[in-house]
Amino acid sequence: MTNKELKNKRIIISGGGTGGHIFPAISIANALKELDPSTEILFVGALGRMEMERVPAAGYKIIGLDIKGIQRGSILKNLSLPFKLLGSVLKARQIIAEFKPDAAVGVGGYASGPLLYAAALKGVPSLIQEQNSYAGITNKRLGKRAEKICVAFDGMEAFFPKSKIIKTGNPVRRQSVDIAGKREAAFKEFQLSPEKKTILVTGGSLGARTLNESVIRQLDMIVVADVQVIWQTGKYYYQDVVALMGKDPHPNLCILEFLNRMDLAYAAADVIISRAGAGTIAELCIVGKPVILVPSPNVAEDHQTRNAQTLVRENAALYIADQQALDELIPAAVALLEDNKKQKELSENISKLARPDADISIAKEVFAMIDKSN
Repeated sequence: MTNKELKNKRIIISGGGTGGHIFPAISIANALKELDPSTEILFVGALGRMEMERVPAAGYKIIGLDIKGIQRGSILKNLSLPFKLLGSVLKARQIIAEFKPDAAVGVGGYASGPLLYAAALKGVPSLIQEQNSYAGITNKRLGKRAEKICVAFDGMEAFFPKSKIIKTGNPVRRQSVDIAGKREAAFKEFQLSPEKKTILVTGGSLGARTLNESVIRQLDMIVVADVQVIWQTGKYYYQDVVALMGKDPHPNLCILEFLNRMDLAYAAADVIISRAGAGTIAELCIVGKPVILVPSPNVAEDHQTRNAQTLVRENAALYIADQQALDELIPAAVALLEDNKKQKELSENISKLARPDADISIAKEVFAMIDKSN
């Protein structure tokens, strides 16, 4: 047996910025450790971003790069970007020289670009995990140097060399989609009635203004229909929503800043209203509940709309554009609650798209890449 075979595998995972990047990254790390507990993993993120807290909380070490994205509408704020980018590449090269990784994995986000570029310069094989149905500029460029590109949607040869593409699906937080047998506990957790139809409204950890305003505007319809709402407002909007609803909101409403038990929220829901981030869609496919997607219009390349349309083409979700949501969203959700046939149809079709073992599939590809390079 050679020294290379004896030594522990060392893998860098880079990216972050939002939960949509961080949670899949942690899922991949967990899968790598599950397959080979001796694997050493180091995360590289962006200073000041969510990953600098979430990754250590998951039990992994992380180093931050001083890197930010392009600030739209502000030339002055972008003047330092080339210097930050150069500094981040140099710092990434230093990290690679010290950690000596066998492979680098990029999940998207500010830090992913400098790290994978530096990895390529150092001859470290890399794998990209592209979550969306429309690849971003950074990943398209990095794809030329990567050994493998793991994707979740068909048609990705429009952005990457076909020979490098592997359809694995997107990794999910396993505990979030483990909903079997939890319905009773869910209603107890949210202090709602198991006898009433329930809508889950979730705009992600930071929140979604349109979803929140849609609930507020159509509150009378919710009350008249006597349906319940588990309402995750998000960090940015929670205080305003609570102030508007008062100290004693309607008993059919459960208003939360953040859902710590996503599994229970999914378990309680009859219909789910959500943005269309790739990670969220991956979870929704596994959960298999009827879904109404309202893509955020404020994302690069409008990729959430493209993600949603992929499901709509399969008759696996309903779609409402952000600009129509204030008037149409809650009426559509209430109507769906009353249409058992449509609910069943949507549930069956979205379940067909589920890839519950995406994290393990990606981890296996990483190890195969390392074995090949050795």
